[in-house]
Amino acid sequence: MAKAKRATISDIAEKSGYSKTAVSFAFNCPHRISASARDRILEIAKELDYIPDPMARNFSLGRHMSIGFLLPQALESSLDNPFTQQIIMGMGEICNEHGYVITLIPPYKSSIPDAIKNATVDGIIAMGIFFDPVITEVMRRRSLPAVAIDGTGQDSAVNVTIDDEQAAFDQMKAVLECGHRNISIVSLPDDAYAAVTPEKVSTTAERRMNGYIRALSEYSIDIDSVAIAKCDTTLKAGKETALDLMASSSPTCFVCMSDIVAMGVRSAIIEKGFNCPDDISVIGFDGIINPELTGVDLTTIIQDPREKGRKAAELAFALIRGEEPEQKHLVSYSFHSGETLKNL
Repeated sequence: MAKAKRATISDIAEKSGYSKTAVSFAFNCPHRISASARDRILEIAKELDYIPDPMARNFSLGRHMSIGFLLPQALESSLDNPFTQQIIMGMGEICNEHGYVITLIPPYKSSIPDAIKNATVDGIIAMGIFFDPVITEVMRRRSLPAVAIDGTGQDSAVNVTIDDEQAAFDQMKAVLECGHRNISIVSLPDDAYAAVTPEKVSTTAERRMNGYIRALSEYSIDIDSVAIAKCDTTLKAGKETALDLMASSSPTCFVCMSDIVAMGVRSAIIEKGFNCPDDISVIGFDGIINPELTGVDLTTIIQDPREKGRKAAELAFALIRGEEPEQKHLVSYSFHSGETLKNL
């Protein structure tokens, strides 16, 4: 059976008696033609079972109707992290209000410029990635506005973040005030572009580590005496990293830069036959664990990834409109005293 021919703008123009330009206006810029012309064109389009081609429509508008989210890790690792999921949900709320979609852009052979060159988007939101001069030039040539979530603060992108150093200081200070001295730190992993990020650039993990160092120094503890391990932001990685650390040290508290990792660490503590927090404490960072769902009231630093996503998307659309927002936008955080940090 032969496939039915798809109706075109030309078919609508021929049957309605209006020009192809008028037909295009009826779908894309209805205010540019009369109401009677628009109604007649839409009536004929319905008769012909016409559906506008989104690619052609976007081409005529000069837009892709999509915001790109540049992922810091491989797709599976990024989407396995509830924090990233919440950021995407926040972005989605704002994109939906503007009739836009989100395009996920995973690392392309660890090349941000190549990923951006090939992305059919009107703007870029990136998380924890340094926009070096090469990347900036690619975006300039494509006229792509960019917003960073937890950016380095040392590039030209508009940045949405919290005061990571102070938040980490507060996190570690709470641990020290509870009497813990045998501490293990579970840090964030390198992003997929770490090899091309200048050493002088301050990443989220480095800013938080600076906060830890500042808090430890108040108690005359050298950071070199603390066991530190980098860990992917997944439950499995958190558990495996904690098991490795417990095999070579005897911490009374794990300080984690991620809630999901902290939950994996807690799982390892229990698997080894210890009680949390009576034997070994754990503290997280993010505030994304729901105690009603997990049964665990995790002690943590609370930030709002959904709000970060919403704010970043709002700023991206402001840039698309040609506005010039401030470079740095701080989101608030708070300390949550849960049930996983014990006073010694």
